[in-house]
Amino acid sequence: MDNLQNFHRTNYCGDLRLSDVGKTVSLCGWVQRQRDLGGLIFVDLRDRTGLVQLSFDDGTDQAVFEKASSLRSEYVIAATGTVRERESKTDKIATGAIEVYVTELRLLAKAETPPFEIVEHSKANDMLRLKYRYLDLRRPEMQAAIATRHKITKICRDYFDEQGFLEIETPVLTKSTPEGARDYLVPSRLNHGQFYALPQSPQQFKQFCMIAGLDRYFQIARCFRDEDLRADRQPEFTQVDIEMSFADEKQVMDMAEGLMIRVFKEALGADIPQPFPRMTWDEAMARYGVDKPDTRFGLELCDVTSIVRQSGFKLFASAKLVKAMRVPGGESLTRKEIDELTEFVKIYGAQGLAWIKIRENEWQSPIAKFLSDEERKGLADALGLTVGDIVFFQAGEPGMVNAALGNLRVHLGEKLGLIPEDAWNFLWVTDFPLYEYSEEEKRYVACHHPFTSPKDGDLEKMVSDPASTKARAYDMVLNGNEVGGGSIRIHEAGVQRHMFEALGFSKEEYESQFGYFIQALEHGAPPHGGIAFGLDRLIMLMSKSPSIRDVIAFPKTQKATCLMTNAPDVVSAKQLRELGLRLREEAKKEEK
Repeated sequence: MDNLQNFHRTNYCGDLRLSDVGKTVSLCGWVQRQRDLGGLIFVDLRDRTGLVQLSFDDGTDQAVFEKASSLRSEYVIAATGTVRERESKTDKIATGAIEVYVTELRLLAKAETPPFEIVEHSKANDMLRLKYRYLDLRRPEMQAAIATRHKITKICRDYFDEQGFLEIETPVLTKSTPEGARDYLVPSRLNHGQFYALPQSPQQFKQFCMIAGLDRYFQIARCFRDEDLRADRQPEFTQVDIEMSFADEKQVMDMAEGLMIRVFKEALGADIPQPFPRMTWDEAMARYGVDKPDTRFGLELCDVTSIVRQSGFKLFASAKLVKAMRVPGGESLTRKEIDELTEFVKIYGAQGLAWIKIRENEWQSPIAKFLSDEERKGLADALGLTVGDIVFFQAGEPGMVNAALGNLRVHLGEKLGLIPEDAWNFLWVTDFPLYEYSEEEKRYVACHHPFTSPKDGDLEKMVSDPASTKARAYDMVLNGNEVGGGSIRIHEAGVQRHMFEALGFSKEEYESQFGYFIQALEHGAPPHGGIAFGLDRLIMLMSKSPSIRDVIAFPKTQKATCLMTNAPDVVSAKQLRELGLRLREEAKKEEK
């Protein structure tokens, strides 16, 4: 093998153009492919910037020519030569007008045949790509995603620096507290039987920064949650985390909007209009059935409970909530397609899916015979029905009705091609409930987190009427995805105690879990608020990647494993002893 002694790279492969013709350049990279035409050899050389063609012919030094003939896919090489105009140009690559006529070639490393081709739009399955992630990351689309991530992160840092924010790192080893997803726990070697938790977010620490008088904080923060995974979730993820002292909702939201406008302009060249539209949580649920509505298309939901309250269709008559969704032109949906939609809504707890096709002289549906003329008129007026429409209904508990129809709406928007591809629709959803009822725990839990301030005037409701208490919370939604969430925080110790009491904590419990935080509030905390953006999810949307894994260099599988390193893995008995731990299976063996 050759080495790089006295060799200095002058250019990246993808940067060369016709303006460089005549220059002597030195390049490094991987062989994409080699074409040996006898007395003529072409090598496509690749680095993170793109491809360039290297050429060798009968005028090339014989030793260099022979070395070129031995090259194979993914060999690592360095080459020096002269840039010249290509006889046969191509517009498929940015360097398609030139080539490099090589005078010096160094073979730096050979490579085994890769398990999949290093090309865009690889057909390799996800598990194989994750196992050989270092090869997957060589592919142009993956390198572009990582470069985009870097660019967006830099834009964020520049923006916040200009706005007077300080980047402050917060601890990774911290205290486990309730009210959230499961923590990842880290046993302490020096304190047997005690554990650190990896942070689900820097929430308390960024509030400590405000109490400390640091005024404006931001961090590109690593966060960890032990939760079930899907396409847009990972066990370890990154937040753009922000906190501001002496700020209300408008100031935080204006700052966040400014960031998005800057990011989209500089990263994508997209102009995002400001201010972003705002919608209360109640309105979002009423019109769209979800708290992160996609406003790029219609198909809004309509509450028709009062219209069908006396219906002969018993399900409608007895339901707490009946909602309908008109799909213009949907009358063309086949019975098979409707059956597939029925199966879809069952994911969200629905037992079925009622529907009516609006034909010229009839309403076609198994439930049409149960509807009176007055009910038909009421539905037609409320929904604006016309011939050719189909209407879908869901009836029952409000949570199920909204979830089933709200998600069906998005599913149909995609299925029927109603969603414009190049639109960026931002939306603020505000005035969230402060609490939500947990069927699992049989009590109210914090909708966002227990440090969120109630709306002015709702303080007394926190214990007496938690279901109707509203929060000073706001989410930023982009094309039906929550990309940021924040709130104005509780900054008075008495109100924070009141919040813990409303969540069912005894004084002993909240003092044990959060006493240090309440004590900090008692030392003079400024009014403050903030927001956190999911950086991975934002980049996934901006790059139109199908999965969040495609914008993270080394992601985990849906079982939170790393196929490349085999993490998590077993550890030695010695390590466990040092931590004061025994595995349950080993303990049972010892007891026998």
